[in-house]
Amino acid sequence: MASEPLRCRAPATGTVQIDDQHVRVTRWDFEPGAETGFHRHGWFYVVVPVTDGTLMAEMADGTTGTYELKAGVSYQRFAGVEHNVVNAGDKFLSFVETELKALPG
Repeated sequence: MASEPLRCRAPATGTVQIDDQHVRVTRWDFEPGAETGFHRHGWFYVVVPVTDGTLMAEMADGTTGTYELKAGVSYQRFAGVEHNVVNAGDKFLSFVETELKALPG
């Protein structure tokens, strides 16, 4: 059984709001320095920041990127993204992530 690497940061809190055959909607809340843990996205997804903040993404290949989020300004990513997401700022950070599993119809 594979295990997640040892965490050095506090975990972010993911609260699933909807999870059905079409979408999974999760609100992510991060204290400063908190992380999601390394994960792979199996579906296309859209993120809507609830607060302004700074994210750092640690990618599967060892690279990192830092991104400024603005409340209400959405972005999207394709399935297959593998990363750990960290609140790189000094304030609480929150966003809502909507993963598209299948289109209705």
